[in-house]
Amino acid sequence: MLDRRHLIGALAGLSIALPVTAFAQAYPQKPITLIVPYAPGGATDIIGRVVAEEMSNGLGQRLVVENRAGAGGSVGATAAARAQPDGYTLLLGALTSHSINASLQAKSGFDLKKDLVPIGLAGNVGLALVVHPSVPAKTVPELIALIKAKPDAYSYASSGQGSPQHLSGELFNLKAGTKMPVVPYRGSGPAMTDMVAGQVKIMFDTIPAVLQHVKGGSLRAIATTGTEASPFMPETPTAISQGLAGFEVSSWFGLLAPAGTPQPILDKLNAELNKALQSPKLKEAFALQGVVPKPSTPAEASARIDSEITKWGDLIKTSGIKAE
Repeated sequence: MLDRRHLIGALAGLSIALPVTAFAQAYPQKPITLIVPYAPGGATDIIGRVVAEEMSNGLGQRLVVENRAGAGGSVGATAAARAQPDGYTLLLGALTSHSINASLQAKSGFDLKKDLVPIGLAGNVGLALVVHPSVPAKTVPELIALIKAKPDAYSYASSGQGSPQHLSGELFNLKAGTKMPVVPYRGSGPAMTDMVAGQVKIMFDTIPAVLQHVKGGSLRAIATTGTEASPFMPETPTAISQGLAGFEVSSWFGLLAPAGTPQPILDKLNAELNKALQSPKLKEAFALQGVVPKPSTPAEASARIDSEITKWGDLIKTSGIKAE
C-alpha cells in the first residue's frame, strides 16, 4: 500500500499528466501551419504540400503550407523554432541543407538540435555524378585516374556555394584524392545548360535534374551517390560499389516541431506521417520528384540529423569552405 507521502506524489503526477494526455487526444482542434523554408514550386515545397495533404486526411484538420524562403532555408526554420510548442506550427525541414548551414552560416538564427525536435523522416533525393560525353571515363576509377592525370583540365559545376551539389564535389575530392576546382552557378539550371554545352565537364546533381539528359545522351551517368542503387537509375552503380568508400550523399527531408512540443503530440504526428508515407498517391507524387519515402521513428530521424551535421561539419572544416 502507498503511504500518505507517496499517495500525494502519485496524485500530483497524475494531475499533471492528465491534461497533457487529454490535450494530445483532442489534438488537433484547428488547422496546423506547415512551414516550408523555400519558395513555392521547388522540390521541398512539392514534398511539403504532398505530405500536408495526406496528413490532413488522417488528422482531420488541414495542414496549411506557408512558404518562408530566405538564407538557404534558415528564415523558415528560425520561424518554426520560435513558434509556440503546441503542435500547431511544424517545419518541413531540408535536413541536409540545414545541417550544412549549421557549420557554414555564422548566424543561422536557430540550432537544429536544440530548438527543433524531429517528428520523423519524410524521404530523400539521391544525387548522380554525371559527365559530358566528351569525357572518356565511364567508371569512377577511370574518372579519378583521368582527373589525376590532367588536373588542370577538369572542374565541376555546382548549383551554388554550400549546396549539397557543391559539397558532393568536395567530398569526392576528399575521398578520391583529387583537387577539382568548383565552378559555382546560381542554380542547377544555368549549370546544367553549360554542362550540356560542354563548357563544364563534371557535375553532381539530383537524379531528377539529370535523368532526362542521361536518357537523351547529352550527359553520361558515372555513378549515383547513395548507399544502394537508386530505384530511379537502377542501371547506374553507386560510387561506393565502384570502390569510393565513404562517398554517400543524399538530400534528406523530415518533419520537425519546436522544442518543447508535448511527446504525445509528437507521437501522434509521427504515426500520421508514417501512414501518409505509405499512401499510393504520395508515393506517386514523390516518384515524380525522385524522392524515396523513408518512414522512421523520431529517434531514427534524430540519428540521421546527427550524422548529417557531423559529416558536413567535418568536411567544411577540412576543406576550408566559406559561405558566400
